[in-house]
Amino acid sequence: MKNYKLILSAAAVLALSACSVGSKTSQGQTDSAGTAQTADSTESKVLFAKMSISDAVKGSDSVQLKFTVYNPADTAQQFCKWHTPFEPLMSKYLDVKDESGQEANYKGAMAKRIMPPPADSYIKVKPKDSLSVTVNLLKGYDITKPGKYTAIYVGQNMSGLVIKDSVTFVYEK
Repeated sequence: MKNYKLILSAAAVLALSACSVGSKTSQGQTDSAGTAQTADSTESKVLFAKMSISDAVKGSDSVQLKFTVYNPADTAQQFCKWHTPFEPLMSKYLDVKDESGQEANYKGAMAKRIMPPPADSYIKVKPKDSLSVTVNLLKGYDITKPGKYTAIYVGQNMSGLVIKDSVTFVYEK
């Protein structure tokens, strides 16, 4: 039984790291492509994303979340579209909570994935460019009660994207 736990935990670690695009390196080491980089240059050149949303949304409107991926590097980079809005609702990649901390139920599909991700599950972003997509949160999350909500991106382990902030909005009836 202990062997199963060990195997399952190792498989989980591999699955969560399978989509990551590169790794943060310490000074003087090389990245996954074999390129020598310093810690400062690696951090400033990694793909990152930002979310934006209207401050207040009426119940009859859709809750439109804009998700933008930026590539500050001088070379093209890619990210796994799994667990991002760049694919149809196939996974829960956001935690949406009200003011009291109550999480809105996710009502979308939960896809089973093959590992490693196939080549068509990656999206390339040109150097110094960005890509945006807008998604209606009401299609994937059960937001029915009026109140203030916060959406936090939690899909970074699969997509490889970095998002440091969350977005808040007021849902009005």
